[in-house]
Amino acid sequence: MDETDAIEITESRDALVGKLHVRRALPRRGRRTVGAWCFADHFGPTRIVEGRGTDIGPHPHMGIQTVTWLLEGAALHRDSLGSEQLITPGQLNLMTAGSGVAHAEQVPGHHRGGLHGIQLWIAQPEATRSSAAAFEHHAQLPRVEVQGAVVTILIGEVLGEMSLARHDRPLVGAERVLHGEATVPLERSFEHAVIVLDGSMAIDGRPLLAGRLGFLAAGREELVLDTDGATALLIGGEPFPEQILMWWNFVARTREEIGAAYVSWRDDDGRFGRVASMLQRIETKPPHWQPVP
Repeated sequence: MDETDAIEITESRDALVGKLHVRRALPRRGRRTVGAWCFADHFGPTRIVEGRGTDIGPHPHMGIQTVTWLLEGAALHRDSLGSEQLITPGQLNLMTAGSGVAHAEQVPGHHRGGLHGIQLWIAQPEATRSSAAAFEHHAQLPRVEVQGAVVTILIGEVLGEMSLARHDRPLVGAERVLHGEATVPLERSFEHAVIVLDGSMAIDGRPLLAGRLGFLAAGREELVLDTDGATALLIGGEPFPEQILMWWNFVARTREEIGAAYVSWRDDDGRFGRVASMLQRIETKPPHWQPVP
C-alpha cells in the first residue's frame, strides 16, 4: 500500500477540563498536528443538571484560534474583548488569540439537558500569531447535501462552498452527518483527519469508532466513509511548516515566550485583559523549567 493511502488510527486520551470529561484526540504522541489543527477535545454527550460544574472560568490563550462546535446543548462565551455570545448546535464560535486574550465558557443558567460538542485549536502562523485578538460568531454556515451525507462547512472550502470564518493558512473543517456510504473528495496538498463524534463508521473499509482519530497523509484525492448512521468531523490543511511548543493554553515557538505569558497571567499585568464573568479565574503552576521566584 502506498504511504499516502495508509490510514493511521489513534486512540484519544481521557482528560479532565474543569469538571468536564473530554476525549483528547490531538495532540497525541506521534501526532501533534493535522495541518494547523493542534488540539481537539471531544466532550459529552453528558447531562447538565443543577449543581453539576461544567463551566470553565477565565483563562488565557495566545498563538491560536479556538473553534467551538456543538452537537447538543448550549454554551455562553465571554472574553476580554467584551464579547458575550451564546452558541447552539449548527453555529460556530471562532476566537483568534494572537498575542493574548482571555475567555470563559459556561452553560447558560436556563439550560438543562444534554451537552455534546468539540473544541479545537488552530495554530497561528508566524505572520499572524502576534496580531491583535478577535472574535467572530457564525450563526449560519454553508451546508451541502450529497449522497450518503449532509456536510456543514465550518472553515475553508468543501464541494465548492466556502465558509466565511477566518483562517490564516489553507485549512478545512467540516461536519459530516452520514447515513450511508459517502465518497469524500480531498484537497491533495492537505493532510486530513476524521474524528468520530457519534456512532461508528468504516473509513476505506477500516472501522473507526467514537474516541478515535483516523489520520490521512497528504497526497490523497478522496476517501470512502460508510456507516448506518454517524457524525464525524473532517479536519485538514497544508502540513504546518513551523515547529510549535504547546504548554497549558499557550502555543508558541520558545520556552521564553511561554514563560513570559505565564508571568503576565500570574501577575495580571493587563496583557490578557479581563473577562466580565462571575466564574473563578483559573490559575496554574509555572512551567517545569521556570524558576519559582
